[in-house]
Amino acid sequence: MQSPQQLKPSWINFVALIAFVFGGMTLFSGGSVLFIDGQARVNAGNYVPFILWFNFIAGFFYIAASIGIFTWQRWGLTLSRFIFIATVIAFIALAGHIITGGNFETRTVVAMVLRSSVWLVITLVVGRAWKNYKRKE
Repeated sequence: MQSPQQLKPSWINFVALIAFVFGGMTLFSGGSVLFIDGQARVNAGNYVPFILWFNFIAGFFYIAASIGIFTWQRWGLTLSRFIFIATVIAFIALAGHIITGGNFETRTVVAMVLRSSVWLVITLVVGRAWKNYKRKE
């Protein structure tokens, strides 16, 4: 019988790398605005604080999910699903904020579309790989 690592598709490492880099970039960009009183904060414009905090905290989960995916642990898929669902919920909250007249930047909406899409794709791709893995066990 083959070990889980032997049955892991080789391309899954690329998916894990994408999640890891996405997490690192999220932590850097969010942390720059949250913790450094400088140009990044000025450039952020009318950022939405709860979205900024959500995305910053999510960056840690992105990195954790990437580790789970890379090591081919089932919890990596579970965490990816959680990230996707939480991102959609935050996006809905952002929509409510906008609808009620709150200040925002268009790039925040674009970023939330990107985040939702990335985690939907990661969740679907890793989920499909796990489904195929289960057939081979």
